[in-house]
Amino acid sequence: MDENVARPPAAPPPPAFPAPWPIEPPPLPPKQRRTNAVIIGSAAAVIAAIVTTGIVVGATKGSTDDDGKPSSTAAASSVTNDDPDPESTYPQVDADSFSIDLRTTQRQCFGSAGCNVTVEPELTYLGSSSDLDPDAVYEITYEIHGDESGPVIQTAELSDQTSLSYRPSLISTATASTELSVEITDVQGE
Repeated sequence: MDENVARPPAAPPPPAFPAPWPIEPPPLPPKQRRTNAVIIGSAAAVIAAIVTTGIVVGATKGSTDDDGKPSSTAAASSVTNDDPDPESTYPQVDADSFSIDLRTTQRQCFGSAGCNVTVEPELTYLGSSSDLDPDAVYEITYEIHGDESGPVIQTAELSDQTSLSYRPSLISTATASTELSVEITDVQGE
């Protein structure tokens, strides 16, 4: 290598900077106030009070004396209920509570051989319809007389105080002059 060749100057020494300042620790967070502790403590106390009250009330409602009767504490709480009984009472309904007639919807006669007559019941409740239990279904059994084979027994259902469902009855009479009659034999309420 040639000695005349210029060499790059050597790296200058690093400048003498003043010594770095000592690094300060980050500032401490401010001290938490005691209000957080008070709030947490109060919340815990409220929860404990609710749980304790629930246990005491549950134990009181289910407690019994040695003879198997409810304790006086539980009995006293049920006696203080001044609400009237919410269930309404309705009068007893029986066969005498209704009147019944027959409505002829079809009639076909065969001379001296008699007639085929289709009839439907016409029921009338003899009281006020508001006296009937709106949730009850009344089965009204009635007997039709005048069929040449004997009485015909049918059942109609009265629901919602005024809705009557039934099946029309086909009656065969011995003669065209046979009079049909009907009577209620039973009423059952469900």
